This record gives sequence, C-alpha cells and structure tokens, in this order.
Amino acid sequence: MSTALSCEAPSPTPEVSLPPIDSPGRPLLLRTAREVADDLAADAVDRDHAGKPPVDEAGRLRDAGLPAALTPPGRGRGTDWRTGCAVIQEVAAADSAIGELLARHYVHGWDVRFYGSADRASAPERTAVHGGPLWAGAVHASAADPAGAGPELTLTPTGAAYLLHGTRAVDTAVTVADQFLVDAVCTVTGDVLLVRVPADRPGVSVEPATDRLGQRVAGAGTVAFDGVPVDAPQVIGVRPPDEEATPPFTALAPSALRLALAHVGLGILHGALAEARDLSRNTPHHHRTHHPAALPPAEDPDLLLAFGELASATHTATAVVERATDTLAAALAPGAVLDGDQPADIAALVATAESVTTRAALQLTARVLELADTPGLDRHWRNARTLTAHRSPAHLLRGIGDHYLNTAYRH
Repeated sequence: MSTALSCEAPSPTPEVSLPPIDSPGRPLLLRTAREVADDLAADAVDRDHAGKPPVDEAGRLRDAGLPAALTPPGRGRGTDWRTGCAVIQEVAAADSAIGELLARHYVHGWDVRFYGSADRASAPERTAVHGGPLWAGAVHASAADPAGAGPELTLTPTGAAYLLHGTRAVDTAVTVADQFLVDAVCTVTGDVLLVRVPADRPGVSVEPATDRLGQRVAGAGTVAFDGVPVDAPQVIGVRPPDEEATPPFTALAPSALRLALAHVGLGILHGALAEARDLSRNTPHHHRTHHPAALPPAEDPDLLLAFGELASATHTATAVVERATDTLAAALAPGAVLDGDQPADIAALVATAESVTTRAALQLTARVLELADTPGLDRHWRNARTLTAHRSPAHLLRGIGDHYLNTAYRH
C-alpha cells in the first residue's frame, strides 16, 4: 500500500476581509425566504402525508436560489450567521422538514470553514455560490462505535488519492444532495478527516428512510460509499483528536449545528401557534360548565388564557435563541479573536436555547391539538418530537449545570 498521500490537512483558519454582519442583501433574502415559505405552506399537509423524498421541494429551493445564498460570508458572496438563521426559521415555520434540510446545508458550509484552512474552504464556497449545490452528510463527534465495532467510514490512501468505504446515516437530503460532507478515519494514521464527496461519484449509493414519525420530507436515509475515489483537494481538514487540541474557532462547530436546529424548533413554535390561531378565530368553543353556549373566540376567556400562555412561551424561547444567535454571530464575525473559554460559554448558551425551545415546542404542539382539532395540525407535534428526540432536556440541563458549577469564575 502506498502512503505517498498523507492523511494530513492544513489547520483551520477563519477567512478574513469578510463583509459586515447583517449584509445589505438581508431584506431581499428574507423576502425570498417568505415567498418560499408561503409556497411550501400551501401544500404542507399533503406533502407531509405523502412523505416522499424532497425532490420537488429541493427544486423549489434551488429555483429561489436559497442553497446558493446560504453559504458562509465571503467577498461578494454568502450570508451572515444572523441572516442565515432568520431564513432557516422563516422556512421552518411553514415546513420544518425543509427548514431542517436548509439548516444542515448551511452548517455544512460552515463546517468546511471550521475544519479547513481558508484556502481549502474558498474553493467549495465559490462553487456553492455559482452552482448552488445542496449539501448533506453527517460529521460525528466520535469516529468509533462505543462498543468497539470500529469507525463507520474509512479512508485508505492509494498513492494519489483515497478510497472511501462504509455507510453513514444522514438526516436530510440523502436522495437530492449534490455534495456529501462526512468524517472518516484514515487507515494509515488513524486521523479523522473531513471529506466532501460529490453525490454522483461511482460507488456512492443512497437509501431513503421510510415510515418516519415526523420530518417526513426532510429526506433522511443512509449513504453508502463502496471504494469511492476521493482526491486530495476533497479533504477539508483533520478533526482534532480531543478537546484540548481543538482550536477555539473549530470548537464552535457543534454549537453552530445545534443552534441552527434550535431555529428550526423555533420555526415549529411560530408555525404551529399561527396555524392554531387562524383555525381558532373562526371556530366557536364550548365550555363544560359556566359557559354552556358557544362563544366567539374573541370573547372566550379560556381560549384567550391558553393562547396567552402559548404566545408567552414562544416569545421566551425566541428571546433565548436570539441571544445565543447574537453571541455566536459575534464569534463568527470577521476579525473576532476567541480565547479558549469562549466556545464552552457559547455551548452552554446554545444548550439553554435548545432546552427552552425543546420544552416549548413539545408542550405547545401538543396543546394546540386541543385548541384546534384539525387534520394536519398534528404534523407539528410529530415534527417537534422527531427533531428533538436526540436532545434530551435533562441531558442539556445537566450540561448547563456542569458549566455553571464547574467553570472557574473569570471576573
């Protein structure tokens, strides 16, 4: 076996000379996102019921230019973090499955920058802007199976290239993605490398998931790599072996994904509440005892109380998520200098946003079914359950508590 091609890549370096946060194109992009959301909302119930791969939906996104726009900001291209999250939330309010698809696409673009050098990141970013490819994949926190079964994906150097083997579960766009971003273990050095693989490469095959509880049109499934050639330029970078060896900028990667998905959850909150409100406005409600007659919604005290509680929970979650978004946006801003403690502080803030949003989404989507029992409204609850299934509120709260109790006071 030839080892002329090493399993090494340049250290991650944030790109410089970026445009200011909240770029001038923000109003136009948000208007486009609202138009796409309106289009998706019109047939959201039917598409959720059908549960087909998001071929049509991906076409709508491409026609609107959203995959091309949702890339990290650079000279004359890309979208700042605040605006990107606003676009994700807008689309998620109409269809959270497509919101998640966009969220993961956007964060994969940032992963290229988190783990690669500016030179390594610039080529795929330029391609993303001009060609508008849709990204999918999964970058794991751990390469090996906990039971010792070994890594899911391996890279074998073969002189001038690599061969990629294995399978990986993917949460979105498995059948419609143009590029897959995955991490794999080098069989020679044991380094964990991030690589991008065009979906049309020989040896790439996909299997869509079926019978999902929620997020049915997100396009989840499995991608298999059977000796897929990977050229050296497709290697984005090396994932650091442990927390101590991780540069502060790279350490922001997990928080970016979690916060983008929190915006999807926030979209579910806003979408479910607005849909229930619109349905309830024209539906009289009966009370068991003191109001035996039907009351107009505007005069129904129990209905007003219920929507007041749900709206307050939504406003609270929005405020917490926006604070985390502003903090991470500042860390991602051009010229930002991070110390070793900031990624952990940001991670705790993001975990707070996740915890508040998860609880609110699960409670609100269940409650609106009691307020407006209409076919299709249940999809919000199913989507919230599926989106948050891997993020237990108790686990998030323990992490927040550990950070609060065990992080040294730095004032």
